[in-house]
Amino acid sequence: MVRVLLDATAVPADRRGVGRYVDNLVPALVRLGVDIRIACRADDVRHYAELSDTEPYAAPAMADRPATRLVWEQVDLPRLVRAADPEVVHSPHYTTPLAVRRPRVVTVHDATFFTDPQVHTTVKGPFFRAATRIALRGASGCIVPSQATADELVRVAAADRRRLYVAHLGVDTEVFAPPSQAAVDSVRHLLGLDSGTQYIAFLGTHEPRKNLPELIRAWVDVCTRVAAAPALVLAGGSGWDDELTAAISTVPAHLRLIRPGYLPIDQLAGLLGGAAVVAYPSLGEGFGLPVLEAMACGAPVLTTRRLALPEVGGDAVEYTEPDRASIAEALSRLLGDPGRRAELRARGLSRAAEFTWEACALAHLPAYEQAIAGARPASGRLG
Repeated sequence: MVRVLLDATAVPADRRGVGRYVDNLVPALVRLGVDIRIACRADDVRHYAELSDTEPYAAPAMADRPATRLVWEQVDLPRLVRAADPEVVHSPHYTTPLAVRRPRVVTVHDATFFTDPQVHTTVKGPFFRAATRIALRGASGCIVPSQATADELVRVAAADRRRLYVAHLGVDTEVFAPPSQAAVDSVRHLLGLDSGTQYIAFLGTHEPRKNLPELIRAWVDVCTRVAAAPALVLAGGSGWDDELTAAISTVPAHLRLIRPGYLPIDQLAGLLGGAAVVAYPSLGEGFGLPVLEAMACGAPVLTTRRLALPEVGGDAVEYTEPDRASIAEALSRLLGDPGRRAELRARGLSRAAEFTWEACALAHLPAYEQAIAGARPASGRLG
């Protein structure tokens, strides 16, 4: 049985992104028989105790804030590693403790800090490019969520392909499944939409990479040609996007653009499954978990062919170029073709069933095992 210490202190309180990954990976690894211990923020101790069936290590308050968390990771986490005595340390979000002498595995979620630096802040971009290079050079193995991300890291960051392990993310079908009518009605009530109003949904952080200004402008263009205009629901965190406010300001008063912020996780299936179309016109993703989750909810999905998105969507989604005119044309076509939307719903459900957290966890094992084997001296003991 492999002994792993996983550092979950980078998981945000709202559980998005890396939180979805870690929260689903941990119990899947436990089911595979991995002896896993968790280091986490104090607020998450009970949560990870339930997921791992072990008592987590509670990090001090400094680990609650991103900047000081990095200090804790480099100074205090190595001490914890020595006390816990794992065979491998898994850092699930780009950075890893450099002073640890045990084998280290790190998850690198995408290569967009290199390929699309303009969609990241001037602080975040350089930091994560440096962190990624350090991880690729110093870790025993790097887990990536898609073959597209692996290929990009080889191309733009000189990654050693032999130390890259592709582990497609999964979908929690207890949360993301075709919703009941009651669940859809509940979300409609929350959004202030009556039963006769269609809506286009987006779910994700409102950041430049998601291309929301072009989606808004395309939706406005479409609605000038539609008698019963669908609302546009942009759910998720506000993030940062200098163009988003300007795009919103151009929306005519008779159209409904709704920004509900974060929705409770038990409302997400109703949001996605109740949409006429889920639009995700991203400029590039390391995986594209919202696309997978929307398919699992039986939603017809419109997305782009950038980076890993076709690896997730396959032939079960509709594709568009990320510009305003292309998005508008694709939206208009889908809204006017109920048969195509029904076909995408069926294909999406079938496609989503291929992505499980059990398969994701299983794909982590070679990274752990090879890291341990590479560090084991002739005596069979780790140094």
